[in-house]
Amino acid sequence: MGISAMEAATRYADSDGLSIAYQVHGEGPPNLVLTPGFVSHVELIWEEPTIARFLGRLTSFARLVVFDKRGQGLSDRPGRPPTLEESMDDLGAVMDAAGCGRAAILGVSEGGPMSALFAASYPDRVSSLVLYGTWARMLRAPDYPQGIEPELLDQLRDLFRDEWGGPVAAGLWAPSAVDDPEFRRWWAMFLRQGTSPMGAMALIDLYREIDVRAVLPTISVPTLILHRGDDIVVRECQGRYLADAIPGARYVQLPGADHLAWIGNQDAILDEIEEFLVGSRRAHEPDRALATVLFTDIVDSTATAARLGDRAWRDLIERHDATVRHHLHLHRGHEVKTMGDGFLATFDGPARAIRCATSLRTALSPLDLRVRAGIHTGEVELIGDDVAGMAVNIGARIGALAGAGEVYVSSTVKELVVGSGLDFEERGVHTLKGAPGEWSLFAVAE
Repeated sequence: MGISAMEAATRYADSDGLSIAYQVHGEGPPNLVLTPGFVSHVELIWEEPTIARFLGRLTSFARLVVFDKRGQGLSDRPGRPPTLEESMDDLGAVMDAAGCGRAAILGVSEGGPMSALFAASYPDRVSSLVLYGTWARMLRAPDYPQGIEPELLDQLRDLFRDEWGGPVAAGLWAPSAVDDPEFRRWWAMFLRQGTSPMGAMALIDLYREIDVRAVLPTISVPTLILHRGDDIVVRECQGRYLADAIPGARYVQLPGADHLAWIGNQDAILDEIEEFLVGSRRAHEPDRALATVLFTDIVDSTATAARLGDRAWRDLIERHDATVRHHLHLHRGHEVKTMGDGFLATFDGPARAIRCATSLRTALSPLDLRVRAGIHTGEVELIGDDVAGMAVNIGARIGALAGAGEVYVSSTVKELVVGSGLDFEERGVHTLKGAPGEWSLFAVAE
């Protein structure tokens, strides 16, 4: 994915005796400190491809500092959420430790109120302020109709109590990604390792008390407010309130319903941030391309591993991986990643992908391994060394439907290899989860 947590060591800043985890990526100027939202974990954020791309783009024009709030992620956990004053102390300690005498602050969601208060209190340390998807006060009040009813926070608190451990509230924070199984898996892990159920409920209780409206008129640094118009976690009117209250603030409303900045059209957000901080937007490099994706998977791998035992299974997997890589090389395939008992690879032509998959059936037979494979051709999103997008999702779904020793392809692939001498057998019309419409699938004849 280009940048990973392993490329920047996690370090610790001392904040009144507590250790606050942080990382530094890229080079400045400017310095840019990201104040996180609801949950944070400075290492797990790099394992989700879309946020890795989002943060990677920030490092292309700034020296980026990310940190975990006290009580979360890899920072010390004193047992209660911090006050705004304590959070400001933590931010200042991280800036000192990272060598940021002055920095731009990007306050996201819950990180917004504290970032605004820090900018008002320490204008000599804040070069500019960017607020995304955030608020000055969460609850409705007689003089603040923009807020939400307390009952909504009660419901959210109950949801965290009852469902923590799974992808709780994924449909609120990222409605466009809620059906993506990989995102749901990562989101559940991120929440579990970011904080505990009690910690999450304590944050909801804290949201009832936060109110920084009085300090907004005293903010004197250049300020950019970004908000998606259909955000259902933080209402658009709450973002507009910030812009109206902060002198000279620029407000940009963006389309979309995702609360997480990196889900949905992240480039629209990043373009605004880049132009605000450095005065121009970069010319975007191509990040999409047509490719044929191949998914392979060892059939009954769990049962085989249990039968062989750990050591013998590891030896077998090593031989399997070496065989797959050899055949990828022979057929000009590019290994994207391994997934325990299978591979994701891309090819610049569908016929080569098919021939690679069918050759693996024969090559792996002496190892007493049977694989299944799925192949699809479409536009993929390039995320560093990884790929994503609908074409990848379709390829994975096709592969999951294949039986032992079978290579399934989409009708797109079948049509693209006309005249290649390859034969196919119909396997019916299927609905693929997460993909629009119905898909005719075919098995490559043996």
